[in-house]
Amino acid sequence: MILSDRDIRALIALGELGVEPLRPDTVRENGLDLRLGREFCRLRARSDVVLDPGEPGDPRDFYECVESDSVVVGPGERLLAVTEEYIRVPGYLAGLVNLRSTWARTGIFVPPTVVDAGFQGQIVIEVIGSAFPVRLRAGDRFLHLVLVRLNTPAERPYAGSYQGQRGVALPKFFRGVRSGG
Repeated sequence: MILSDRDIRALIALGELGVEPLRPDTVRENGLDLRLGREFCRLRARSDVVLDPGEPGDPRDFYECVESDSVVVGPGERLLAVTEEYIRVPGYLAGLVNLRSTWARTGIFVPPTVVDAGFQGQIVIEVIGSAFPVRLRAGDRFLHLVLVRLNTPAERPYAGSYQGQRGVALPKFFRGVRSGG
């Protein structure tokens, strides 16, 4: 079952669902509108260095990370972005991350992203550029998170490598290495 605005507000009031910061326009009819944070990691277009998950090397060979109020995503370019909000999802909910329709109409694409039951942290998403350059600004409402109630609570809520993440967390095989943003 997809949660309505009433369900979401009730869970926030009970402390079951956490959203920080929570703004007046965050809770929507059937989900949460989330804003872009200030950290962006551009995937470098390189063919001279192989990313080997067994021996990943220096993340700067593959990512250029910055903290900024805005970034331009070029045609077909890929970057990682993070939400401004830190969320805490109980073990009986999961989330489906969608691009807000205004941004989808620019041609930008966000691959399917699931927020697992029990996850907490800022959400990191991949953004794929349009046919033309598009400026993204920190603080813009960018994503819509649809919350879905599970039939039964998760037996093992999320407790993986990205639990509690703040900022853009690079792939887990770069353990202990910050993105540099």
